[in-house]
Amino acid sequence: MLDYASLAAVAAVVREGSFERAAEHLGVTPSAVSQRVRGLEERLGVILVVRGQPCTATGQGQALCAHHDRVQLLEADLSPVLSQATTTARPPLRIAVNADSLATWFAQAAAAFSTANGHLLELTLEDEGRTADRLRSGEVLAVVTSDPTPVPGCKTVALGALRYAACASPAFVAEHFADGIHEASLARAPFMRFDPHDRLQARWALEACGTTLSGPSHRLPSTHAFLDFALAGAGWGMHPVSLAAPHLASGALVELAPCRRIDVSLYWTVTRLHASALRSLTDAVRRVAAATLVPARNGQALG
Repeated sequence: MLDYASLAAVAAVVREGSFERAAEHLGVTPSAVSQRVRGLEERLGVILVVRGQPCTATGQGQALCAHHDRVQLLEADLSPVLSQATTTARPPLRIAVNADSLATWFAQAAAAFSTANGHLLELTLEDEGRTADRLRSGEVLAVVTSDPTPVPGCKTVALGALRYAACASPAFVAEHFADGIHEASLARAPFMRFDPHDRLQARWALEACGTTLSGPSHRLPSTHAFLDFALAGAGWGMHPVSLAAPHLASGALVELAPCRRIDVSLYWTVTRLHASALRSLTDAVRRVAAATLVPARNGQALG
């Protein structure tokens, strides 16, 4: 039988990043937190927390933190039938989402859920092709992902697609693409990418021009920085159409090839935990996605 006070201490250290901040969160002393963590490690015979700046969880520690989060969610559902003295505080839901979804539609779903249910959210930003890895590791309870591959113990639902356009400022296009969009001009023109895993610009170059993308690139881990750099004439990149539309209408941005937009299919993958908070969050995500994304071919559960 696990000692849940000690398990809560481990989870707080991992979430807050230090024993001192964990102590503040739990309302105890740092010494008490240290004793609880060390005591649980000794009883289990494994290291759960890697001491550092910040503190991180080992594989075993991550698994126990995930278990702690799930137990908290299930206990929160008991609050209506328990006395005030034994009710459990509602834990934050840990979700991984890509930056473009957060900037365009996910915030609306998250706000609607949090306002209606009183739960807080703890969001991790990750490339849409890699968010599912966060779920497999137990770091989060649900993800927005472009990967429809089933995750054991989870349900995947098609949400729709986020549509992108290749955009740049008129001055940038005049300077770098005066003779058209082709392999040589793409090799010279600076472009933007979110991180080393961002292949969206390369996908567009291949589909629109049949060429690989080898030009110089800015690395900008921010959806709004992408837009700001494009407006400033620093490079071209793929932008969610919903964000770029006002600037395209005003002429501040132009599309490199207006008929060559790209759709990125998105999915909601959530652990199969019978917790009302996860069901409510899933409902909010599906409702907002249906109203804002390009309709998916189907919306049924995939796994």
